[in-house]
Amino acid sequence: MTDTAPDQTDIDPGDITGDEPEVETLPLDAWHRRMGGRMVSFAGYDMPIQYSGEAVGHGGGIVAEHEWTRNSASLFDVSHMGQLGLVGPDGDVAAAAVALEALVPGNVTALKPGRMRYSLLLNEDGGILDDLIITNTGKSIGIVVNGAVKWDDIAHLREHLPDEITLTHYAENALIALQGPKAGEALATLVPDAAELTFMTAGQFEWAGIPLWISRAGYTGEDGFEIAIPGEHTEKLADALVADERVEPAGLGARDSLRLEAGLPLYGHDLTTEIDPVSADLTFALTKSRRESGGWMGHAPNASRLADGTPTRRVGLVLEGRMSAREGAEVFADINGTDTQVGEVTSGGFSPTLGHPIAMAYVAADHAELGTELQIAVRNKRLPARIAPMPFVAHRYYRGKDAK
Repeated sequence: MTDTAPDQTDIDPGDITGDEPEVETLPLDAWHRRMGGRMVSFAGYDMPIQYSGEAVGHGGGIVAEHEWTRNSASLFDVSHMGQLGLVGPDGDVAAAAVALEALVPGNVTALKPGRMRYSLLLNEDGGILDDLIITNTGKSIGIVVNGAVKWDDIAHLREHLPDEITLTHYAENALIALQGPKAGEALATLVPDAAELTFMTAGQFEWAGIPLWISRAGYTGEDGFEIAIPGEHTEKLADALVADERVEPAGLGARDSLRLEAGLPLYGHDLTTEIDPVSADLTFALTKSRRESGGWMGHAPNASRLADGTPTRRVGLVLEGRMSAREGAEVFADINGTDTQVGEVTSGGFSPTLGHPIAMAYVAADHAELGTELQIAVRNKRLPARIAPMPFVAHRYYRGKDAK
């Protein structure tokens, strides 16, 4: 296939093999520091884990940012994620959709302009290379991939897509997420027409002469938007958004606790190449028509898993007490009087909304039923836990005024 990035950046062999600089900065780096961001290295970038100081109205900290997002609106920088576009010969969007369907299990060709779909990039064994968002922008098939594996994803796409498909990497674009129940009101003061978007729809907009690609989606379980913008204009938009008293900045810490409450898996932790969509409880991403038609990488092994089941399943766990279980903690069950390991935690932490610890884990399928009582080993203690439905906190996506 062909790589191109007009007015953006060329993809060189070093990028493709993942040999990018150890730590890069985002377009909002100076802004984060001015706003009191505590910076950490994440996915190869300096990113704010939380904010503090006079610049933040609620006083700052992960819990304050989490609660502000649940009650108002928070601004997250997610520019580390990869923004890609695919087109066929002479800009043919339909050809790009057909080509991508060979690599993902979702129905891409059925996406109308402005529509989005969650999907998975799979290997030949049906393992998950990444989870991603696919959009028909009207001019291309847009893909947003996880920052930690974006170079691997690009390499995979280059290897397996036909030569006539052109890949554009919008490396100079930033991506910011405005999330929370008041996100729509806040964004409407700057971009009124964006309020007409509903969950998993997107469109082209303009603010102060700056082009914006806005989607109504996110990673918090709340209503919200993700805004793609040329990097050099990002600080201007960020300032305008946080000038609204409903909006405060939030970092990686709150983003992680929010997505955990929402039951959303994190690639590299809850999803890996050793995990398949069936055991991950992501079978909704295997579109029914595509299950039947096949023709996508990883179809045969996942068809077998759909028919026969998997040894383990991703489940939600509610813990008693205040102590959290973190990634790697072992999960045990009493089997005929024998203390037996039946799983492992992949994500965990304290839920500010619920007031107790929660976790995600992969456990043996015969111990994965709702209500099953288990124990988690943490610091030489056994914490009682119970399998609970996810999301732990109900999603509040905006599906339209008349939606129920």
